[in-house]
Amino acid sequence: MMRYVVTGAAGFIGSNLIKGLNDRGITDVIAVDDLTQGDQFRNLVDTSISDYVDRSEFLKLLESGQFGRTIKAIMHQGACSDTTATDGRYMMSNNYGYSCALLEFCQSSQIPYIYASSAAIYGGSDVFSETPSCESPLNVYGYSKLLFDQRVRRQLDQTAQVVGLRYFNVYGDREQHKARMASVAFHAFNQYLDRGYVELFSGSGGYADGEQQRDFIAVQDVVNVNLFFLDNPQLSGIFNCGTGVAQSFNALVTAAINACRIHAGDVALSLPELVAQQLLRYKKFPADLVGKYQSYTQADISALRAAGYVEPFMRVEQGVALYAQQWLKKQHQY
Repeated sequence: MMRYVVTGAAGFIGSNLIKGLNDRGITDVIAVDDLTQGDQFRNLVDTSISDYVDRSEFLKLLESGQFGRTIKAIMHQGACSDTTATDGRYMMSNNYGYSCALLEFCQSSQIPYIYASSAAIYGGSDVFSETPSCESPLNVYGYSKLLFDQRVRRQLDQTAQVVGLRYFNVYGDREQHKARMASVAFHAFNQYLDRGYVELFSGSGGYADGEQQRDFIAVQDVVNVNLFFLDNPQLSGIFNCGTGVAQSFNALVTAAINACRIHAGDVALSLPELVAQQLLRYKKFPADLVGKYQSYTQADISALRAAGYVEPFMRVEQGVALYAQQWLKKQHQY
C-alpha cells in the first residue's frame, strides 16, 4: 500500500489538499500536524485519512524506517506562517530545519517532494519573478522560506522531483482557525456580519484608500496546482502560485459584502455606494507597518504556464462569492 504524506494537514491549505486527494479517490493519506490548537480538528472531520501522526514524532518515525518504502509522495504544507513573528530561532527550526530534513529523506528515497514556499520572499520588490534579483524578504518568515528555496535550487539536479510553490494571498474554506492571520476575505465576511460594515486601511505606498493591490488566489486553485505537479513527477523547480492578476482590496471587499447582502436578500452595491453608505470604511494606516507592508503583488506565472499548467484562475468576484456561500452555510459550527 502506497501512502501520501501531507504535513500541516489540519491547517488551511493542508486540509484542502487532503480533500482534493479524497475527491480523486485517494484516502491512503498520512496526516501530519500539531493539534495543540485543538479546534483545528474540524478541518479533518470530513476528510478520509489512513493515519494521523504528530509533527514532533513524524521525522523520528520516517528516519527510523517505520514507513518502509510505502510513501508515494510528501506534500509539505506545515510551517509557522505568522509574518509578524519575531522569534527567529523558532522560525528557522520550524520552517527551514524541518523542511531540510524532509528534503534529504525524499532525495535519498527518490520520493516526490512538493512544498509550500511563499510570496513573502519578494518582500519589498515590485517584480515577482522566481529569480534571486527579485527576492528581498521583509521579515524572518520570508527569510526562512527564501533560505530553503536557495537550498532547493542547489539540489535541482537530483533525480527525485522537488517543487516549491510560492503562494500569494490565498483565501478560502478551512481557514477559520487562523484568527488574525486569516485572509482579508474571511475578515470581511465576519466584520460585515458582526457589525454591518468593513474596515480597510487608508491609502499607503502611493495608493488611494483600499486601492493597494494583491494577487488573491482561491484555495481551490492552489490545490489544483499542487495536484498538477503530483501528476507530473518529471517536473521540478520553484514556481509562483498566484493568478497573475493583481486586484485591489476594494474589489475583494466589494465581492465579500455583496455576497453577504445577496445571501440576506439585499441588492448588490457598487464600491461608491458601499462607501457612501458607510458599509466600507477606511482606518488610518498603522505606523508599525510602514516599510513592512506589501502594497502591490502580482505573480509572474510564466514559469508555471511554461511547465504546462493551463487551467484558468478564479478572480475575486467568482472565488470570494463561492467562499462566502461555503462560509455562510457552516458558520454556525464555529
